[in-house]
Amino acid sequence: MTELHYAPAHELVARIKAKKIGARELLDHFLNRIETHNPALNAVIWSDPAAARARAEAADAALARGEDWGPLHGLPMTVKESYDLAGSPTTWGDPALKDNIRDTDSTVVERLKKAGAIVFGKTNVPLDLADWQSFNAVYGTTNNPWNHALTPGGSSGGSAAALAAGLTGLEAGSDIGASIRNPAHYCGVFGHKPTYGIVPPRGQARPGVLAAADISVVGPMARSAEDLSLALDVMAGPDAIAAAAWKLDLPAPRHKALRDFRVAVMLDDPVAEIDGPYRDRLQAVVDALARAGATVSDRARPGIDSGRAMELYVLMLRAATSGRMTDERIALMGDVAARLDPSDGSYLARMARASIMRHRDWLRLNNEREGMRLAWARFFEDWDILLCPAAASAAWPHDQSGERHDRTITVNGREQPTTDQLFWAGYSGVVYLPSTVSPAGLTDAGLPVGLQAVAAHGEDRTSIEFCRLLAAEIGGFVPPPGYA
Repeated sequence: MTELHYAPAHELVARIKAKKIGARELLDHFLNRIETHNPALNAVIWSDPAAARARAEAADAALARGEDWGPLHGLPMTVKESYDLAGSPTTWGDPALKDNIRDTDSTVVERLKKAGAIVFGKTNVPLDLADWQSFNAVYGTTNNPWNHALTPGGSSGGSAAALAAGLTGLEAGSDIGASIRNPAHYCGVFGHKPTYGIVPPRGQARPGVLAAADISVVGPMARSAEDLSLALDVMAGPDAIAAAAWKLDLPAPRHKALRDFRVAVMLDDPVAEIDGPYRDRLQAVVDALARAGATVSDRARPGIDSGRAMELYVLMLRAATSGRMTDERIALMGDVAARLDPSDGSYLARMARASIMRHRDWLRLNNEREGMRLAWARFFEDWDILLCPAAASAAWPHDQSGERHDRTITVNGREQPTTDQLFWAGYSGVVYLPSTVSPAGLTDAGLPVGLQAVAAHGEDRTSIEFCRLLAAEIGGFVPPPGYA
């Protein structure tokens, strides 16, 4: 039998509803594990045990009366620190916001609670959610459960670490630059970046920010693909303003068996080199797919230039995040842009140009993006899934020096800018497509890696179901050693 703290969320809820375990008992189990393991991980950075226990006891009492609160009845879970959760601070890792105690819930947290969840804590993030690591001056550094010297990813790094170490039943993250996908990959769990716009981000923002950011989404993280589907059903749908006019009706998965899937495989690209041990694991997954009878091609691609896709993504990403910048930072970016050689295509150059971009220039890029979206739509007429990496390598050592764009990681024995691997975030992200990351096994060094399955617009259930079927074929979540 799966250890209680590693059981998937849907099984935990089933045990509660069958009265094989109480919600209060399960909550205490996770709280005890946090007391034991969290000091070395620093994944869960805020909790309210008293309020959570009261709600868990109410969940047990309701069940005893025959009341079912919903698909997450009594499930203890945590959410990313950036979500508003009434009574908790929402800081985004910024010391200036350490006393920003919210009195309302974000839309996602509200829906999770209405579905019966016991949201008992929050998990760590990097400053402004702007790193593939999770450290900040408010809460400190989160470590990877597989090796404390390594990053758990970011910006939903605390979320992935808590899931992998068995400290929570389910998680909610956010993603504009693989912030759900790279932590799932580095920590060996599941994560889903939804189609843009299907899950309301309201209340997952810095104070005063009401409008949704371009590219950015919120979505579930879990220890199984089934849990991603369960959580997405709870989280997705129009927000209060839009609900009067439309409803969400996601199509069913295209197929119910691996042998029926048509899978385009893209294990590398000149824009972003992939480390050999990671590529080997992905190739093993592709081989398993072929043995299962799936149609597999390593040549099929959407009709777009990958180099231009990366450039477009970085420009639109940094335009989207420029709203967080201070006036002083914007002025600095203007000075940098003014000194640039026109041929400079570095990440810093693109960031500087994007930060001061005129709206008419953004509109031109947005029109180009629409052409890419149409090319992807044509691609998915013939293919069900694009299988690709989630990052350039397995998890890498903590590096908190200098600016993010100056840091490097080792890929195939050579140093590579950490920002190069953003290609695997933006290739599908800039065009609003859903993608699911699921475990692909362990490298020879014993580190988990994940595959990224990209599906057509609005076909979130197809990428999640593909990963569920694949996990049944090759194995899914594997606990890190030392957390039994």
